[in-house]
Amino acid sequence: KQWYQRRVAITAGEKKEKNAELQKKIQLSNLQNQARLKLLKQREDHLDEVVVNTTEKLRSMTSDIGKYQNMLQGLITQGLCQLLEPNVLIQCRQKDLQLVKEVLDKALKRYTELSKLDVVIKVDEKTFLASDIAGGVQLSARDGKLLVTNTLEARLDQIVKQKIPEVRTMLYGNNPNRRFFD
Repeated sequence: KQWYQRRVAITAGEKKEKNAELQKKIQLSNLQNQARLKLLKQREDHLDEVVVNTTEKLRSMTSDIGKYQNMLQGLITQGLCQLLEPNVLIQCRQKDLQLVKEVLDKALKRYTELSKLDVVIKVDEKTFLASDIAGGVQLSARDGKLLVTNTLEARLDQIVKQKIPEVRTMLYGNNPNRRFFD
């Protein structure tokens, strides 16, 4: 009977020791996970800050009228090439209305050179894009059923989605846990 009680006491002690060791491992794992999550959050916040700074730079680019006119012309031409429709309606910010009208002929000429198609373009002078966007245009055809949003923010969003893995690699190096690179 004493032998059995001693064996039970040893087994109980071993269990306590194993439980304590297991708790230490769990606690260490939790701390490592919290540190990893904190690092990932800081990295994500930094990337968000880069995007915000880039958006602010876009806003300041529209103040250089010459560059912004060229940009608008390119955005309109590209939107026309994406739509390939005979009738297109263009919307812009109210303050960009005159600039859009000024570059329309050049954009139309370039589109015709590229596509060999004719298009009738109408600039919407009643409905405007939000005044708080950085700039750009929105083109629509077939009564709004086909829509190309070529605002500066939309373009930045496209670039961010495509280039964020490259930016992460440039800022933080290669991720050894990454398995897919498509």
